[in-house]
Amino acid sequence: MEIAFTKLQGNGNDFILIDEYQHEIIPEEMKGSFAALYCDRRFGIGADGVLFLQASNHADVRMRLVQPDESEAAMCGNGIRCLAKYAYDAGYAGESCSVETGAGVVPVAMGYVDGEFAATITMPEPAFERSAIPATGNGEYREDIRGFAVHAVNTGVPHAVVFAEEVDAIDLAAVGPVIRNHPTFPEGANVNFVECAGNDILRVRTFERGVEAETECCGTGATASAAVARRLGYVGATVRVETNGGPLVISFSKAVTMEGPAETVFFGVIPL
Repeated sequence: MEIAFTKLQGNGNDFILIDEYQHEIIPEEMKGSFAALYCDRRFGIGADGVLFLQASNHADVRMRLVQPDESEAAMCGNGIRCLAKYAYDAGYAGESCSVETGAGVVPVAMGYVDGEFAATITMPEPAFERSAIPATGNGEYREDIRGFAVHAVNTGVPHAVVFAEEVDAIDLAAVGPVIRNHPTFPEGANVNFVECAGNDILRVRTFERGVEAETECCGTGATASAAVARRLGYVGATVRVETNGGPLVISFSKAVTMEGPAETVFFGVIPL
């Protein structure tokens, strides 16, 4: 017996995709341990998470993301672009489709231009109230943690946002876990350090909950960073977010959208 998989990446945020559209491949009780084993970059395939593409009663397809620590994330901006690309290439979805996630049904517009795939995702509306993040206390989140002024917002998953003069000077491996595990975040939080790098340009580095390390790019984190920056008056309605893995464009109009690429890296099988 073999398990077929596809490796995809969006701005360097990489995923193993298991196609369960027709039937379950990995038993429910084994999905966490499967992700822990095969996300390992030395003894497994290597990835920031495992995407399970499934049929949906509420949308064209369903996305589930299980992370290396065996937890399941409600939403992932880069992951949804990768899953949408696979669904488009496999004929499960057209240029306009909907994806069921733990954060609700997400509309996606996608396609190829000059051979390059790109998708625009309508993101969940940013939630600033502490109860919706979730975070302890009342009102909007603003806390001093280890000398950092920390804001927070939920863009499908909880995100802490910290502005810095130079994000590359931050020791993210040391500081990220402190904020990520702060007791004001009962479910933990992703941590984004943000640098205002020009007119409507942000430079962002993200320590991801569930991966427990810095990733090359985080779509919900880019959205969270732009949302907080806009709320504070630092940027306008269209924001270019630069990450180690490449840029994303976050737009605020009637809805919040994220535009970016996705690439298929390779196909493979796992022998059992």
